[in-house]
Amino acid sequence: MAILTDKLGRPLQDLRISVIDRCNLRCTYCMPRDVFGKEFVFMPKEQLLSFEEIVRLAKLFLSLGVKKIRLTGGEPLLRKDFPELVRQLAKLPGLKDIGLTTNGVLLGAMAEELKQAGLKRVNVSLDALDKDVLCTINDTNVGPERIITNMKKAEEAGLEVKVNMVVMKGKNEHEVLPMAEFFRNEGITLRFIEFMDVGQTNGWMYDKVVTKKDMYEMLNERFGLEQVESKDRSEVAKRYRYKGTDVEVGFITSVSESFCSSCSRARVAADGKLYNCLFASGGLDLREWLRNGATDDDIREVLIQSWQQRTDRYSDERTEATARTRKKIEMSYIGG
Repeated sequence: MAILTDKLGRPLQDLRISVIDRCNLRCTYCMPRDVFGKEFVFMPKEQLLSFEEIVRLAKLFLSLGVKKIRLTGGEPLLRKDFPELVRQLAKLPGLKDIGLTTNGVLLGAMAEELKQAGLKRVNVSLDALDKDVLCTINDTNVGPERIITNMKKAEEAGLEVKVNMVVMKGKNEHEVLPMAEFFRNEGITLRFIEFMDVGQTNGWMYDKVVTKKDMYEMLNERFGLEQVESKDRSEVAKRYRYKGTDVEVGFITSVSESFCSSCSRARVAADGKLYNCLFASGGLDLREWLRNGATDDDIREVLIQSWQQRTDRYSDERTEATARTRKKIEMSYIGG
């Protein structure tokens, strides 16, 4: 079939599937405890898409041009029998790559099983090497040693590991250089993510953003950086390597350098709603179609129409006013 594109000519190539809305951390930029506390009601099991439903949707997306799937949450490793879902997805014809985004807390114990199931890559969230700083951000007593140990177990199992660090002014910008030096020495790609206004609860403001320009200047002065050209138009990270090494560092610049023009990602939340933008206000309920007798052709047509009508370019249009007033779904729900 012809390449499926949206109204701005962007192809559908990547699918992010959130498998659960729960998490075992309470990071301030994602699930602040004053909102997601003991009284917060998460989705009951029957509201979550089943593995069978997730695999069915994945097959349909693959038939429309998707090549890569990334599994997210919440914390996806909290989903019961998660490696079995990986196993089922990894067998699908046409799938070129399957990855996972995780906070790393449970990764070590599951790494070998995940590799055997067919997982290829894992992105681990880690926002500081200083324990006090990290625990302030994730609002638990989980320090960096546990996460780093689990990363090494994932590497030993044969998984490709990258690290994601969300950088926030006044919180952890002083950890940029220590993080860079540590993971440079470890030979692990580190990607710095500008603090984004996803959802309504993380207290985002422009003056809390540490931009790619600021971080690049710090790193270039210390280590020397050279740009790495990407061969994948849909890749969102601006890639560099440390001079004299093969170790890469990246920047995800949703705020200072929008990449809306090349965004090829669709997102399915844990309850089956389809979103065509990380900053979307509403989604298309695919679970309703899945559970009410719709054929594959019916659902495929719904997916085609949704993507063909897509005009989302929020990061191009972001202002202080839209960031403050536009209703957006939470990162823990859509999967980042």
